[in-house]
Amino acid sequence: MMAILCFRKSFIMLLILSFSLLPLSCVTTKDVRIGEEQIPSDVYIEKDVPAAVEIKPISQQIVNVSEKGPLKITVKDAILIALENNRSLLVERINPSIRKTFEDQERAVFDPTVEAEVSEQRNDIKSLNQSGSYTGNSVNDVIQGSISLKNYFPTGTFVEIDATTKTTDSDLYNEPYSSTRLGLSVTQSLLRGFGTGVNLAQLRQSRIETDITQYELRGFSESLLAQVETTYWDYALSQRQVEIVEESLKLARQQITETEEMIKVGAMAEAELAAVQAEVAAQQQGLINAKSNLESNRLQLLRLLNPPGQTLWDRDINMVHPPTLPEIKLDVVETHVALAIRMRPEMNQAKLNIQKENLEIVRTKNGLLPKMDLFITLGKTGYADSFSGSVNDIDGDSYDMMAGINFKYPIFNRDAGAQHRRAILRRDQVEMALDNLKQLVEFDVRNAYIEVNRTKEQISASTATRKFQEEKMRIETEKFRVGLSINFFVAQAQRDLLVSRINEVQAVVNYLKALINFYRQEGSLLERRGINAPGRDPIKYYRNNK
Repeated sequence: MMAILCFRKSFIMLLILSFSLLPLSCVTTKDVRIGEEQIPSDVYIEKDVPAAVEIKPISQQIVNVSEKGPLKITVKDAILIALENNRSLLVERINPSIRKTFEDQERAVFDPTVEAEVSEQRNDIKSLNQSGSYTGNSVNDVIQGSISLKNYFPTGTFVEIDATTKTTDSDLYNEPYSSTRLGLSVTQSLLRGFGTGVNLAQLRQSRIETDITQYELRGFSESLLAQVETTYWDYALSQRQVEIVEESLKLARQQITETEEMIKVGAMAEAELAAVQAEVAAQQQGLINAKSNLESNRLQLLRLLNPPGQTLWDRDINMVHPPTLPEIKLDVVETHVALAIRMRPEMNQAKLNIQKENLEIVRTKNGLLPKMDLFITLGKTGYADSFSGSVNDIDGDSYDMMAGINFKYPIFNRDAGAQHRRAILRRDQVEMALDNLKQLVEFDVRNAYIEVNRTKEQISASTATRKFQEEKMRIETEKFRVGLSINFFVAQAQRDLLVSRINEVQAVVNYLKALINFYRQEGSLLERRGINAPGRDPIKYYRNNK
């Protein structure tokens, strides 16, 4: 019984000693960071990939939105509300965190492991003398325990530190005897599995995939931002259309009153009334359509913003600022193309995919090598009639040592060869895809650049058209009042003026929407709206254009 108690006490001490070695084992693994290790010279790593960060407002401004009553917002308020409350964006924000859990799984390969075991065994053995006669039973009690600390390092080194002890108490001996062994085993890969390049490849790939999901979040956020701004200006245009049609309808009804008075005094034939009545009916029809369009845009904007409150769909929206013409001067198109190649999320995802495939080439190329491991095992064992004595006897002359080499290689190694060839083909494919994407990005930017300039020129043209239509309407009205024109021509002039006024506001909104799309195509929309995102800050680059 004393031997058992002594064993347990000393075993706990060994356990504490082994755990004290645990931080030393973790240091090397923890200090290994992606990008800090030496990358093999045959691995191409794209350097021009911005770091991906969380999508959030730079100013950390919070819009206080009441849960009841009309929603009074500017376009900036709409952006901040959408970033905070849009449900689709809330769903997308979780993806990078989910992806990061795979990093932890890959890092776990290099985590140290502690194993411990304690057992007690009794053997009741029948004893015989030399003549074969039964002399009785002998009872052997065996108590043994072990504890080990194992760790696999990114260099391809496997290290195990273990302590084992065994105490036997038998009827055949007067005293129990014990043995305690401390051992160290090191196995180093010499060919396959050697070096941090191959052993950290999957961890690096996992981190690249996390960055890819962050760029996916950036792309989704840019698309959402563009949709919010576009819908905001569509709603503003719908409001203005309703106002313009109501004003035009008011003039048409006034025209009916004037026509009826002229018919009463005999200054005009009764047949002239039909033309102005038809115009009023057409204006009423247009007003119905304008109000319906306004309501649809209101619902769409509410869905994108998702402001707090229980009565989401019943809330009105009041625009604080109407559509106005911003003073923006674009640089030469080549400057915007260069910015798009750096900032577009798709471009950065493609660059990261190249890095990922290059790491896959490193990993599969390692599989072509034979497996040859160098192993060394060292041990010291102490023997005594008690556990504590065997521990003290470890300082004695007894030891064991073993060293050797393991070699293994499949004769044809077709599986590894096929994986390596596939990795090379995929790397070539993603490089060609990047070249194709560059061309598409340049096409998108150049096309959006043309559209911005076109819509800007349309503003002045639509303004001139509206002024001419106003003068035409004034002349026709004056001619009608002196009997030199008829209701048909007045109604036609009135309809042309209505269209020109709507087109003038439409031209401003189209220009704003063209700018939004242009900034999205060059990948700078988030930064231009004050949102943290991957890449350099184009706000500073285009400070004079804001």
